[in-house]
Amino acid sequence: MNILFCGDHNAEDGVLISTLSLLKNTNAELHLYVLTMYIQSDEKQYQPFSKHAADYIRSLLVKKNPKNTLELIDCTSLFIQEPPSANMGTRFTPYAMLRLFADQLPQIPDRILYLDDDIIVRQDLTSFYEQNLDNIELVGVLDYWGRFFFHNFKQRKAFDYLNSGVLLLNMKEIKQTKLFARIRHMMQVKKMFFPDQTALNKLAVKKRIMSRKYNEQYRLHPDTVIQHFTTSFRFKPYFHTQTVKPWDVERVHSVLKLHEYDDLLNEYLTIKNNLHK
Repeated sequence: MNILFCGDHNAEDGVLISTLSLLKNTNAELHLYVLTMYIQSDEKQYQPFSKHAADYIRSLLVKKNPKNTLELIDCTSLFIQEPPSANMGTRFTPYAMLRLFADQLPQIPDRILYLDDDIIVRQDLTSFYEQNLDNIELVGVLDYWGRFFFHNFKQRKAFDYLNSGVLLLNMKEIKQTKLFARIRHMMQVKKMFFPDQTALNKLAVKKRIMSRKYNEQYRLHPDTVIQHFTTSFRFKPYFHTQTVKPWDVERVHSVLKLHEYDDLLNEYLTIKNNLHK
């Protein structure tokens, strides 16, 4: 099973938790690819995903199965060649764009599952991962809130706006249709809200929409396979946005009242404490 993560050093905790959840819920051989880069702007300097963190996560993978692998890939030069110029001043993190360079990396396999760093795998992914991808660029789940607001009326499709946090990618098809290349160009020339997700939804034609259980963005359900800890809207006791990430364990308990992953998060906290000793 090939898994793609992207991010800077701030993604290290999330990728660690996601990896622990993968190891808990699958016996499949795991091959992780982590895309990162070094970049700075006038306002901010980003530090890449560290080799130390990658080495430690790799050790966990190999402990479970010696055939498991993790490859840390520096995409700095690719990003510099095609920066998302029109969107660098937006609220989006440029690291979200790194997955869009996967078609430029020969080591990325034809079938790979992209995961945001704020997801927890709750059940076995095999059936989702192994589905037929003939003539399909990508597979995903509707964005919980975006499905109401963003529609592709040119193609007469009202409910097809995918959340980009969980995407099963057919890289062979994506290279043929030049989907990622076209998205990178759009991000260079057109300023957008949630730019990479918006561009992907505008340009991807050969996509399959799956049940929300494969990317649950609102509330845990008994059949949830992947839970995605996104920013969401809440209406009680008053209208507000709510953001709670898996590595903020205290707020997972106090705000979400969620104890489903206590064994996993306790393991994460133990690892963090040991690493800081």
